[in-house]
Formats: sequence, C-alpha cells, structure tokens
Amino acid sequence: MNSPSRVFPGRLRLRKPSRASLRHTLSLLGLGALSALALPPVHALPVLLITFPLLGAVLNRSKNSKSAAWAGALFGFGLYAASLYWLVNAVMIRAEDFWWFVPFPSLGCALILAPMTAAPAALSMLAKSGPRRLILFAASWTVFDMGRVFLFSGFPWNPLGSALAVPGRIGDVLIQPAAWMGVDGMTLCLVLLALLAGTALQDYWHRARKTGTVCFSPTQQRITLGLSAAMILGWSAAGYSRLHMVTPTGEAGPITVLVQGNVPENEKVAHQSAREVFERYLTLTAQGVERAHTLQTSAPNRAIVFLWPETAYPGYPLLQDSPRARQIIMGWAEGAQAGLIGALRHDENGRYRNSVLALAPDGQVAAIYDKARLVPFGEYQPSYIPLQIVPQGGLAAGPGPHTWHLADIPSVGALICYEVIFSGSVVDEKDRPRWLANVTNDAWFGNSAGPRQHLSSVRLRAVEEGLPIARAANTGISIAYDGFGHELARLGWDKTDSLVVPLPAPLPAPLFSLYGRVIALALCCLVMISAFSPVRKRV
Repeated sequence: MNSPSRVFPGRLRLRKPSRASLRHTLSLLGLGALSALALPPVHALPVLLITFPLLGAVLNRSKNSKSAAWAGALFGFGLYAASLYWLVNAVMIRAEDFWWFVPFPSLGCALILAPMTAAPAALSMLAKSGPRRLILFAASWTVFDMGRVFLFSGFPWNPLGSALAVPGRIGDVLIQPAAWMGVDGMTLCLVLLALLAGTALQDYWHRARKTGTVCFSPTQQRITLGLSAAMILGWSAAGYSRLHMVTPTGEAGPITVLVQGNVPENEKVAHQSAREVFERYLTLTAQGVERAHTLQTSAPNRAIVFLWPETAYPGYPLLQDSPRARQIIMGWAEGAQAGLIGALRHDENGRYRNSVLALAPDGQVAAIYDKARLVPFGEYQPSYIPLQIVPQGGLAAGPGPHTWHLADIPSVGALICYEVIFSGSVVDEKDRPRWLANVTNDAWFGNSAGPRQHLSSVRLRAVEEGLPIARAANTGISIAYDGFGHELARLGWDKTDSLVVPLPAPLPAPLFSLYGRVIALALCCLVMISAFSPVRKRV
C-alpha cells in the first residue's frame, strides 16, 4: 500500500518533535516564565542573573537568525504569559457572555508580544558570537521593547526596568536614574547587567567544574564582574545623592482627598445599586473633605481637591447632563475648591468617552479631559479585527495630555488609568503642570499582580517627570507619591474609605522630562555601536 506522501506528493510531512527539541522548547518557555518573578510585585531580581545568561548561551550557540528568533520568541512568550496571567480576571467578570474568550487574554497577548523578543534575538546574530552578541541583544531588546507603544493603541506594560521599583526606601534609591534616562534606559542597563554579569558568573562556575562552554576569557570575566560591581555601586550612589541633593521648588500642591468607594466590578457592569453607590461616594467625600479642613487650618492658602476614581459616577443621565447631581456632589464637599470626577460622557457625535470632569464649587463643569490612550480590546478595537469583542467598536479617544489651570488650584494634569504606563507621554510638554491626578479602576483584574504592576508605573512616572501624583482607585490601591517616587500615603486593596494627602511642591524638571525617550534610544545606539567597534590588539 502506498504511503500518503506517495499518493499526495504535495502534502507536508509532519515530523514528531524529538525529545531534545521538546526539552529545548520547554526550557526556553520556563526561563521566560521564571523571569517574570523579577517584575512587580515579587521583584526577585536575582533570577535575571540566571535566565538571561542561559538565553544568551542559546543565542551564542545558534547557527542562524531563524533559530535565534525562535529562541527569543519562546522566551518572550513565557515571560509575557506568566507576567500577564491576571488578564483573564477581566473576562471572568462577564464569563457568561465571553466564556469563549477566557484562554485568549494572557496567552493571546503573549503571542502578539513574542515577536518583540524574537526580533532582537535574530538581530543579535549580526554580531560575533560572545560578549558582542550579548551586548547587541541587550540594546535590541530595549529598542523593540520601546516599540511596543506602536502595537494597536500601545501596550508598553511591564518593561523590565520596572523591576527596580522595589517597595520602600531601597526602591526609592534604585529608581532615581529614571529622572535621567526613563524606565527604558533602566531596562537597557538591567538587561546588560543581567546578561554580562550573569554570564561571567556562569563561566566561573563552568571553569571551576571543568564542564560546559564559556563565553568570556578569564581576563574578560574579571573585567566584566568588576565593571558590574562598579555599576551597581555607582547607580546606588547616584540615586541616593539625588534623593538628598534635589529639592522641591515653588508652592506646595493641594490637599488631596482620594475617595475609594470599593464597588465590585460586577455591580458596576450590571448598574446595580446606583443610588447606594452614589450615596457612598458622597459620604466618603464629605468625611475626607472634613479631615482636609483640619489640615487646612495650619496652611490656609492650600486648596482642597477631591478625586473620584475612573468611571466612579454611577448615575444616569450622565454627569455632564445632570446639573443637579453635580450640585449635590459639591454640596457634600463644601469648602473644596474642586472635584475631579471619573465618569463616562458622550461627545457631540454621540460617541462615549472615558473622562474626568473637573467640577467648580458651584457644580459647573470647569474642564473636561478625555482618555487618549485606550486599552486594546477593552476600550478600543482595531477596525480590521473580524470578531466583535468591544461593544460598538469601543470608546472615542481624546487628543492627549493637557494641563488644567483651575481657579485657586496649582496647575494639574489628569491621567486616566492605562495612560500612566506610557513613559514620556503623560504631561503637556508645552505647559508643564505642578502635579498629576490619576484616576483608575483596577477592579477588573482582582487582587492579583496586575494592580501592583500598574502601581509601579505610577511611581516611575512621578520620578521621570519630577511631579507628585495623587491616585484614586475604585478598589485600591489609592496612593500618593512625591516627585522622587516616595510613597506619601496609601489606602490598600478592598478598603472603603477616603485618604487625605497634602501634596508637596514639584521638583525641578528632570532631564528625562525635557528630552524624553530620545535619551534611552541614544543610549541603545551607543551600545549597538560598541558591539561592532573594532578591538585593538596589543603589539
């Protein structure tokens, strides 16, 4: 009897993968997944000294760009699938409607993002095997990581530099270089350090046991470890110095009241208990503003501003169309100079927008900010996607960062939820505000790593821009940072309360706030050049 390949000569032959190739695939997926432990909220940074050098060893053994790209893709898929596991929580809230979509959020995002790690792995093959290939890979990794802002509406979630945003004083020191190079520059330095120092340490281990292959000569190994130690010490010294040498300038910020209603997302989606939710926010606002007045006695010129989280207003008609509701809100917040309310609104074309409305003491709408960066497949769906995932194609996007100059209040820039993850794109460059107001709703993602990863972005934006940030979240974590990224106060997850935080003055504009991501891109170019620069031989 003829075999299928003889009867149908054009048919592809399916080969059963060998055990070695299967082990290779699973190992790279596992290394990527293990690397996710370095990200918030675990911050297990030492794992990068194991995972990245092992990936580098695979790249150094690769014979061509195709095999290197496959290795990078597997590593990236494991990294993003593990670090974005919590995305499935958003689907489970409406599992009765979107049960079929459950496998897609984390695995689908990982599949979309995997080419962003495959490409730098393939490009690394342009350099000679050894340290140069590792250096080129680190720079290429950072460039393609920066390029994630161009995926759909942008998805720059979890750059590796955010792993340095360790909670507490240690993290305060480690994240200060973000003021000069941004989180992308931190990613470059971290990947370089992990690859070179980790590889040097693994070479030492292999030599001691006379097993395996090595990348560095003994001299290169000593130089690499010495430079790595010097980099860590210099980084720490620079961060510590900035914390003590840079001082705030100008008037202090307002006394902010961050209202955390702690409304379960399934109630919001079903519009349950809208009246009870509204009354809860009114009561919490009144209590918070009353506490703020006690602080105002020692600083009578400081304004009181209260923040409601993203889409916190539960009523219908919409807040923009309800003067009575706005007057009630400001009546309960008597003595406050402004209220920043997260609410849906519709524009002149009938499209819905995710917005923040600034209310004056008389209840008038003093300013409106519309969310510009929409969540892919949550608030925004590309027109070329055939499946209707987002109802009615999603929300309409706003024009971008804008500074409000409200009466009796230091100038402020509003940010809604997801927008805060976009490094270098959170303030109006031509009109720098004195503080930032961030409203968010992380209830979609449950008490998981997601809200903590989001929080690290808030902290890093404070350092990059040198501006204090007040953040009001629906179910937590509501928090305030100063311009150093130092935590001033927080209201934890699943708490129903209001948090009163007087904001300090902003810091002088950091280097990054002036030149943005061009700095990190320039550093990447310099590192790439070094990977190809000729080595002078001793005579």
